[in-house]
Parts: sequence; structure tokens; C-alpha cells
Amino acid sequence: MTATPLTASTRESALARLAESTEPGRELDILVIGGGVTGAGIALDAASRGLTVGIVEAQDWASGTSSRSSKLVHGGLRYLQMLDFALVREALTERDLLLTRIAPHLVRPMPFLYPLRHAVWERAFIGAGIALYDTLASLSRGRRAVPWHRHLGRRALARDFPSLSRTAAVGAIEYWDATVDDARYVLSVLRTAADHGAVAASRTQATALTRDGSGRVDGAILTDLETGTAFPVRARTVIGSTGAWTERTQALSGGEGGLRVLASKGIHIVVPRERISGTPGLILQTEKSVLFVIPWSRYWVIGTTDTPWTEDLVDPVPTAEDIDYVLSKANEVLAEPLDRSDIVGTWAGLRPLLQPGAERGLASAKVSREHTVASPAPGFVVIAGGKFTTYRVMAEDAVDFALGEESTRRPSHTSDIPLTGAVGLEAARHEIAAAARAHGWTDTLVDHLLHRYGADVRDIIALCEDDPDLSERVTGAPDYLRAEIRYAVTHEGALHLEDIIERRTRISYEYPGSGTAAVDDIARIAGDAHGWSPARRRAEVESYQQRAAAELAAAGAEDDVTAARRRAVAPSIAPWHDSSAGARPAP
Repeated sequence: MTATPLTASTRESALARLAESTEPGRELDILVIGGGVTGAGIALDAASRGLTVGIVEAQDWASGTSSRSSKLVHGGLRYLQMLDFALVREALTERDLLLTRIAPHLVRPMPFLYPLRHAVWERAFIGAGIALYDTLASLSRGRRAVPWHRHLGRRALARDFPSLSRTAAVGAIEYWDATVDDARYVLSVLRTAADHGAVAASRTQATALTRDGSGRVDGAILTDLETGTAFPVRARTVIGSTGAWTERTQALSGGEGGLRVLASKGIHIVVPRERISGTPGLILQTEKSVLFVIPWSRYWVIGTTDTPWTEDLVDPVPTAEDIDYVLSKANEVLAEPLDRSDIVGTWAGLRPLLQPGAERGLASAKVSREHTVASPAPGFVVIAGGKFTTYRVMAEDAVDFALGEESTRRPSHTSDIPLTGAVGLEAARHEIAAAARAHGWTDTLVDHLLHRYGADVRDIIALCEDDPDLSERVTGAPDYLRAEIRYAVTHEGALHLEDIIERRTRISYEYPGSGTAAVDDIARIAGDAHGWSPARRRAEVESYQQRAAAELAAAGAEDDVTAARRRAVAPSIAPWHDSSAGARPAP
């Protein structure tokens, strides 16, 4: 069986359930604000403990940091330089848990090469660190999820990565981590949470927190951004998990103080797979950041940067300077340099950097180098910091803190809950083999479908059997089936074209022009599934085309201010209802 679908209809039902929470006996146990990976993890953790849970997100699910990461699930090799062994072991334990039990279809092992410039001392020093990295991973229970590291000389390095310049390294160390489609992972967590009873509503914004007579936070005022309708919600505890928006979310309570978070921008570029010859990924140390060159389906993803971002938090964008920096650092080690004509797409995301000492004066449940859970006001819990790999630990910490002593009677067990699509993978492989023969699907497409849906690929097969047109490729994006577009609407809660093109698929950066050549076909399929009128369909197409043009213009700007101004020309399809001084409220 597949998990509970997310649809426009289930969203309406969720909004109705949230509105009913003001009635006697219908109060929620927990309201989660923020629909990234940590918020989704909190919803699943709480719902699986038997609590009544609602989760809302002002934009689309995973539309912030959780769809704009480096697509890595890793232990944090760089933290070994800081001697933070406990943090690395925790992240490695979570990495292996995701690989083997929670989401083996979504999270895949990936080898990386650490190029060496010095044959003796660097090989000994770096080799010792990576050996420790592997040893810490081996301390986890169960079998190893990835192979042990190995040392490569010049000849083996040239064989495994022919595009590496001969002058770039005298050898390398190969170690293993994992990759993930971050946005799809978040959707899988949300659907699994819904399976446990959580109610979820995207494009629903918390505009204020409410308090009872004693001053305790007892709920929120929510606005359905699709209609503009505002209504109150009651909850015993409100948990804010809004990443870069943390300070704005805290301000909704009307109190002072709280966690302090700075937004740091990281950008990535995408180039065709044939442009670089190599099997594993690369990890490179630069003076400003760690640079990854990551094999990703039919492409290479190269990033990232680490620069302050003080513009609009909703739509961070790369600048020409960012793109040139990534190109220049990659070209330092590539035999055949890349240039802008090689770039198929780009994206920018914001890391929420928790500031040291931010928890002072607050009742903190846990303070780590990566994340902090705190209570700025009675009945209100916030969590900030962290990274994608350890979202499950963060979620457990947040719910434990919200429950207090009750957490000992209601412990977390998300370490034993596979996400939708994880169970029945082998049987699904046999079923899709038969479907592939019937529809003429290639092995590459079959692998693409299994990696995206796991055992839930049966739903894709069923859609194709009901409507043979859906078994065909998307016009303008032939690496995707039309059934995947319909599935985004009927199972994954996509309300708008941008939700489908940017997060349910990755067409926005896997095809030139942000995938605009595929927009008409996608609009036809999504419009039929939603029952859109011709006028609504045209509005969706025009909105996405304007968005794509604005992002292309922003990528040519030399600084963040100019880039943000160019991006702001194309507003979001969902209106923001903010009567204050012009800043968008927190999601």
C-alpha cells in the first residue's frame, strides 16, 4: 500500500480540520509551522507518537532550503577538523539509517574523491581523517551501509576520473557518502506523516500567534493564501521550524528575544554529464567553502558558495559573480575548463546559520554545534540550525522538548518507520520490468522511476494503464513521463506549475531556459487533473514563464541587490497578504 496522497482536496480537508481545532475537544496537540525537512520530520515524529498534529507552510512544501541544498546525505567530514567526533558519529548514524531502513530508494550511496597534491604528508594526514570517518560509521549497529575508503595513485585516479587535470593531484582518497533528491524526500516524510494522522496544508501562512489568559501561546492565526481567508487554530504547543525565517516566526509571538539566525547563500550550477568524464564525485577545499562536483542523473551538480544574504528570503538567486566563482574553482582541477555555455541550470539556497550564544536566556532542551531547541514563550517551541542529514534527530529533540516529562511515556520511534516507497522495493522492480516491456521504457527511465518513487512506482504504472497517453514522455522534458506530472497533482499536493517544475520534478534546472519548452504540455496534464479553466491554465503558464525570465535576468547581475530586484519583477503565483511595511511575513 502507498501512503496517503496529498491533493488539493486533502488540503481543503486539512484546512477544515485546523479550523475545527477551536471547538471543544478538537484542539491540536501540536501545530508545526514550516514545511521543510525538519518541520515534516516533526510532524511525522509527533503523529507517530499518537499526538494530533497539524503542519502548515506558507509556500509549497520544501520550497525553501530543503529543495535547494547540495543533495547530499553525509556525516560532515569537515567537522573532524573541529574534533567534533560526537556530531560526526551522529550524522553518520543517520546517514546509514536513511540508506538502509528509512529511505533506501531515495538515498543512494555515492563515492567521492578527495584529490591529493602531496604524495606523503597529505596522504597520511587526510587518510587518517577519512579512516576515522569510516571507523565512526562502523560504530553504528548493523552492517555497513557503504564501502570502506581506499587510496588511489595517479593511474587509478586517471582511470576513475579522466577529466581531472594531471597537474591537479598526485593521487586521491576515495570515500563514500550519499545523495538524495531533497524535495522528494520531504514529500515522502509528509505523506508518511499524513499516514499517521497528521493534517497538512501548504500555501497556508501563520500571521500571528495567539495566547490564552495566562499568557501562554495557545495557537495561531492562519491565512489560506489561495483564497485570502484567515482563521484561528488552537494547539497545546506551537513548534516553529522555519529555517532562515526563524526570527520572523519568533516575532509572531509578540515577545522579545529568541534564537538568532543568519542566512548564508549557497549556489549550484548544473552541467551535462558528458561534459565531465568521471564516475565518482569530487570534494575540493577552497578558501571560502567546500566545493563538490557531484554526479546527478544525467548531469553534474557543482557547488557551493557561502556568502551572507540580506535580500528577500523567499527567492534567493545566484549572481554572475557567484557563478563565475564556482566555475573558476572547478576549472582549477578540470583538464577541459567549463564556461557559461556549458551551464544548463542553476539554483540558490539559504543555510540558516545559528548564531553562537543565541540560546542565552531561553529554556534550551539541547544545544549542539548544529542545532538548538528553545522556548521563546510558554507554549511556543522553536528549532533552528542543523542540516538535512540529521533532520530526524532534530525532530525528535523538538517533540521531546514540547512534551517535557511526557516524552518518556511517548518516546520517538521514527528510526523504525520506513518512508512511503521504501517497503516492497524488490517486488516493485519485477512489476516495473513488465510495464517497461509493454511501454517501451528504457533501463535508464526505469532506474529514474524507481529512484524517485520506490515501491510507489506502482501508482505510476496504474496511471499509465488507465491512460496510455501518460506513459509517453513529456514534450520538452523527455526524461520524465507524463504520468509523473499527473502524479504530482493526484498524490503529491502540487497546486501550481512552479510546484511541479521546480520541486516535484527538477525540470527547472535540468533543461535550458528553466524548462519553459515543457510548460505547455505540463500545463495541459496538470490542468486536466486540477480541472483548470483555459484562463487559469494560461495564467499558470504566463506566471512560470515570467518567473523563469526573471531568474535568468537575476543570474546576470553582478551583486545580490541587483539580482534580487530583477527576480522580484515576477511575483509568486500565490499572493502574500501582508499589510505591514512591505516585508513578507514568516512562513
